[in-house]
Amino acid sequence: MRRVNAGLPPGRRSPAAGFALAAALLAGCASGPPSAPATGPVAALPAPASSSDRDGPSAALPAELERTPDPEPQVETIRPGGPNKPYEVLGQRYTPVPRDEPIRETGIASWYGRKFHGRRTASGELYDMHAMTAAHKTMPLPSYARVRNPKNGREIVVRVNDRGPFVAGRIIDLSYAAAVKLGVADGVAPVEVERLTHEAIRSGSWRRDGPGPALDATDVAAAPPATPAPTAEPAALSPPPAPVGEAPAARALTKGARGWWIQLGAFRERDGASGFQRRVAGELDWLAPLLALFGDASLYRVQAGPYASRDEAQEAAQRVREALQLVPMVVERR
Repeated sequence: MRRVNAGLPPGRRSPAAGFALAAALLAGCASGPPSAPATGPVAALPAPASSSDRDGPSAALPAELERTPDPEPQVETIRPGGPNKPYEVLGQRYTPVPRDEPIRETGIASWYGRKFHGRRTASGELYDMHAMTAAHKTMPLPSYARVRNPKNGREIVVRVNDRGPFVAGRIIDLSYAAAVKLGVADGVAPVEVERLTHEAIRSGSWRRDGPGPALDATDVAAAPPATPAPTAEPAALSPPPAPVGEAPAARALTKGARGWWIQLGAFRERDGASGFQRRVAGELDWLAPLLALFGDASLYRVQAGPYASRDEAQEAAQRVREALQLVPMVVERR
């Protein structure tokens, strides 16, 4: 859980300071030391600061902190319970959003730093003030969000993995690195926050210069396999050849390529579909030779196949789902 007093005038106690005792009772919060020794990359984090220390930047800041790269958004499972169950702080009850939903807010952002560096976040991860992360009171954890500073026009993307800020009027708590990059490290500042949905991440439409949204990528578990109408068989398109060093482009197919296919996404623009296909081919070399791009009057579809049976296609779709965290749809071409 996150309690932030960054940006408060010297000597003024944050209302969140009184949360220290209550937070100790909540699992996954950063008000106490890690419950287990850190392993792997996070083991390099320094020991948590004393609770009596004032918050602020670390004594030795990494070089060019303002150039810290944004995280690349990924579709991550929103699990029920844990950091996504209702909770209460300072007499106020909060109910996190349990599903993948768009969230847009305008309000005040603050930041937190060395006082919580190396402590557990609400998601159970260790807080790194030099990484591009954030805390939000109700956004499902984990999430990715775009944060914009309207005063200077800067935008950043952060991974939301913590709860807070519990100060009236504040909507998001940025890591120190995120605050520096957004230009709000001097204190609190108005911002615009937009959560990136799984669909926007899958299609790449979250990017300012990205493709249009995928319109019919459907979770296999949520809908039965779809069969395109025989009279609407799309003509196969030959995607532009990939430059040397890039993932191989999809092969050209004829209308006679019948069988079961995995549909990975559908796009309004061919460039968006081609770019998505190349990204998939670059991630899954075993799937690259099976990728193809089809187009009709309104959509460009990235598909892989053909497979001899629906079971084979569904097995491959499950491999794709586990590897890329996207939800393919199994279709039949006749």
